Amino acid sequence: MIGTPTLERRSAFTRSQQDYLKALYLLGGDDRPVPTRELAQRLGISSPSVSEMVTRLSAQGLVEHDRYRGQQLTKEGRKVALELVRHHRLLEMFLVRVLGYSLDEVHDEAERLEHVISERMEQRIFDLLGRPELDPHGHAIPTLGGRVRAVSRRGLDDSKAGERLVVQGVSDEDPVKLRELERRGLVPGTSIAVVGGSEFEGPVEVRVKGRRESVPLGLARAVFVTEGR
Repeated sequence: MIGTPTLERRSAFTRSQQDYLKALYLLGGDDRPVPTRELAQRLGISSPSVSEMVTRLSAQGLVEHDRYRGQQLTKEGRKVALELVRHHRLLEMFLVRVLGYSLDEVHDEAERLEHVISERMEQRIFDLLGRPELDPHGHAIPTLGGRVRAVSRRGLDDSKAGERLVVQGVSDEDPVKLRELERRGLVPGTSIAVVGGSEFEGPVEVRVKGRRESVPLGLARAVFVTEGR
């Protein structure tokens, strides 16, 4: 478990409460207050329902709530959220590497399993996979101590002709986009050469594994890159 490697903290909260904390973290709620409407949209529920849950989480010392600015994780809330994120991303890597799932298939499976695996199973999966730092989408796997490796947030849409880049990660928000990115070979670890940057909202032209790809901006924004060689 993040910070304190026992099951007690996680089991003290409902699945719904854990989901709220994780969603708040993924929206940047450990650094800034997240507006209620933004959190409601992420969870797919009404703003009044979010407000009701946030009130309970605030009473438990997991969330700080400001009626005008939104809600932000406390130190304790961040620990619970990071534990769930760690489980989720390790499970995604296990499903891809060991069970042969594709990138677009793993999210829903990991969502179901992240709440129920034991700390022993988490550690064994971690060791079996070679103690990975990133999940299959290129997102950082939090350490047991609560550290999260910095990853690139520079989109492929922000690239220029002549650049040599490496795909650092891809957004896992949309399975349809993930399938298309896999089809085009734009997956984490892939080297690409930019042939032409986007002009007037046009596509980005890249060369991937010897072939030219015209990447629509909607896809290019879902690909995060770093400088290559």
